Amino acid sequence: MATQPHLLVDDGELTDIALIPGDPGRVDRIADHCDESETIARNREYKVVNATYEDRDLTICSTGIGCPSAAIAIEEMANVGVETFVRVGTTGALQSALEIGDMIVATGAAKNEGTSKRYEAVEYPAVPDYEVLSALVDSAEEHAAQWAANSANGETVGGDEDVHVGPIASDDAYYAETDAAVDDWEAAGLLAVEMEAAAVFTLARRRGLRAGAICTVDGNLVEGTQKGTDTEDDELPDKAKNNVGRAIDIALEAATGL
Repeated sequence: MATQPHLLVDDGELTDIALIPGDPGRVDRIADHCDESETIARNREYKVVNATYEDRDLTICSTGIGCPSAAIAIEEMANVGVETFVRVGTTGALQSALEIGDMIVATGAAKNEGTSKRYEAVEYPAVPDYEVLSALVDSAEEHAAQWAANSANGETVGGDEDVHVGPIASDDAYYAETDAAVDDWEAAGLLAVEMEAAAVFTLARRRGLRAGAICTVDGNLVEGTQKGTDTEDDELPDKAKNNVGRAIDIALEAATGL
C-alpha cells in the first residue's frame, strides 16, 4: 500500500492501537508519560509518534480540530493496520454540576457535525466499542481509588479526579454554539460537547474497528466559563492542566489491556 497522503505513514509502520489527541502538542505530553518514544511523521495538524508504555507498544497521533481532520486520521491509520483508537481530549461541560478538571468517558456522541453524515444516516448511533469503554471506566475507577488512598495519606497534591460516564455531543461550529443549543443539549442530559468523537466512533464501527474517548472538562458552557485562546499549556485552567495528565495516565493504562 502506498504512503498515506496526509499522515505520511506506510503499511505496518504503526502499532495496532492509537491514542488520538486533537492538539499536536499533546502528542508530546502523552509521549512524556511513556517509557520511550519515536517520532514517525509530522505533516500539517498530524504528528505521529510510536511509543512504549509498560511494555505495550502504541501509537500517538494528533487529529487536529474537528471531525473532518479526525476522519482523515482514522481512515489513514486504519489503512496501515491500526485497529483501536482512544481519543484523549478536552471538552466543554453541559451540566452545571460538572467542574473544570473533571473527566468524561463518552458512552455515545450526538452527531451535531457534518462528517459522519457523509458516511451514514444521522439515525445510526455514534457509540464507542464496549471493550474500550469498559477499559477506560475500569482504569478511571482504579485511578480514583488510588487517588483517594493517597489523599487519605496526605500524599496527593492538586485537584480531585471526578470521572463521569455518559453521552456527549460533537459539534462543528465552535463559535456558533448558541444559548438555545446549549440549553437543548443540557435538557437532553448530554454531559459535554467536543468536536471529534462522533466521527471517530462512526468510522471505527463502520470499519469493524474499536474506539473510545476520555476528555477533560476545560470549561462549562452552562456556567459561562470558557477556556482561553492561547497555546495548549496556557489555554487551560490549572485543574484542567493537572487532570489532562491524569486522563493521559488513565488512557495509557486502559491501553495496556486492549
